[in-house]
Amino acid sequence: MTSDLLGYLIVGAVLFALGALGFLTRRNVIVAFLSAEMMLLGVTLNLVSFSYAHSNYQGQAFTAIVLTVAACEAALALALVSALYRMRRTLDMNAWHDLGEPEPTPVAEVPEEETLEPPQHFPRLTPAGQVPPTAPLAQKQPLETSSRV
Repeated sequence: MTSDLLGYLIVGAVLFALGALGFLTRRNVIVAFLSAEMMLLGVTLNLVSFSYAHSNYQGQAFTAIVLTVAACEAALALALVSALYRMRRTLDMNAWHDLGEPEPTPVAEVPEEETLEPPQHFPRLTPAGQVPPTAPLAQKQPLETSSRV
């Protein structure tokens, strides 16, 4: 591993660690989203450095896709932050917990009177190899045929 690659990997790991630390410790929504972006940038720096070290463009292509998704995520985050600030007048993360659906109130159910229904008789298949018991067949009466043709 070259010293250039090691330097890039260390910088990427530090970016990711600082982003994770900021995301887990801060209560401000904007700082949390910026920390998530810093984590993504640390990962993309590692992808590009590995791609450069191995002389291929796969890591760089994947980085372009990750940065595109990160831009979409930043736009969505900005819309959510502005909507949260308009509703709550605060950027505290605890305000997000109230935005979900309210918990359903438990409804006391009235026990219904049980009515006993007669057991139903369902036909069953017989085990393989046994002849099922059947009702005796009605004796057929011979048809009278006339002797005249």
